[in-house]
Amino acid sequence: QMKKQCDQKLLIRMKTECVPCSLNLETQCPAGYTKITNGTGIPDCRYYLEFKTHTLSLLGCQHHCMKEFEQPECCQGHWGLDCMGK
Repeated sequence: QMKKQCDQKLLIRMKTECVPCSLNLETQCPAGYTKITNGTGIPDCRYYLEFKTHTLSLLGCQHHCMKEFEQPECCQGHWGLDCMGK
């Protein structure tokens, strides 16, 4: 029996919003995502504080998150919704 279904595993990566590092310790990834950074996250982004006449750009932190996702796919030589063969 030849395999008809050859699902592809995809990794989806995303970053949380950039916030002051001191506030980033408790930041969670969206539902279904796993946090792959620790502590306050990675200080690799900028956030903005607006005053009446000025905007300050400050170094902030964000967490990196990932999610494994299976994309249904038929094996070679099969097609359609139920991956029928030749």
